[in-house]
Amino acid sequence: MRRITIRDIAKMKSEGEKIPMITAYDYTTASLAEAAEIPIILVGDSLGMVVMGYDSTIPVTLEDMIHHTKMVTRASKRSFVVADLPFMTYQINIDQAMANAARLIQEGGAQGVKLEGGREISSSVNKLVRNGIPVMGHLGLTPQSINTLGGYRIQGRAYEDAENLLLDSLELQNAGVFALVLELVPEQLAAFISEKLSIPTIGIGAGPSCDGQVQVVNDILGLDKTFVPRHAKQYTKLSTIIEEAFISYSTEVKHETFPTDQHSATMDQRVLDQLRAKY
Repeated sequence: MRRITIRDIAKMKSEGEKIPMITAYDYTTASLAEAAEIPIILVGDSLGMVVMGYDSTIPVTLEDMIHHTKMVTRASKRSFVVADLPFMTYQINIDQAMANAARLIQEGGAQGVKLEGGREISSSVNKLVRNGIPVMGHLGLTPQSINTLGGYRIQGRAYEDAENLLLDSLELQNAGVFALVLELVPEQLAAFISEKLSIPTIGIGAGPSCDGQVQVVNDILGLDKTFVPRHAKQYTKLSTIIEEAFISYSTEVKHETFPTDQHSATMDQRVLDQLRAKY
């Protein structure tokens, strides 16, 4: 089984084939995404909110990302695995970006890394690419900048903001990113940017005209009963199924209907009789 490459991903755009990407944070989820032939798996720093219980991605560390990336790459044999560089692990200088991206590739086993930001990180992006590390960009709502953006809001509605997004997109393409995530961008602007770029765009809350889409696994599986982002679609409601399973299990344990002989091992009665006779 051959692994998906950035050339395959570029070909999908050139041939008009839409690109599904999904987050995964562990071995089991990655195995299921792999079985479904999802071409790109993202180990997102969204694990800070989805898995670790933080209220943003900012507390996520490089060690957290390496740990979860290892889980995903153990399961992945075909999908192209991209791992997020978390907050302040690439913004200080190019050498820092190089060293930390290298750890996600060497220790985590990822095939590429994702960085948030535009023209301000283009030099780091270019250095990474020239040194053999595929980079995915991320513009629009960039969760690591949530405190300066003033919340989880649509980005690019005003002319100046829209122009900056376009210029950032072009600069990142020139720097060498192989694909670009557009998050919470008006669908018309996302469509325009997608037309202007030769690289694939991956939308999340950015409309249907992007070359691909990415969704958080917990959102599309309906694992959170209390919160469903506007841009997410629940394809099932596992929270209800799992809760019902937990209740059934608890009830059977309390009423001594689980485990049964089917779920238990046996031994030679003579061995037990010997133990009883001695003790």
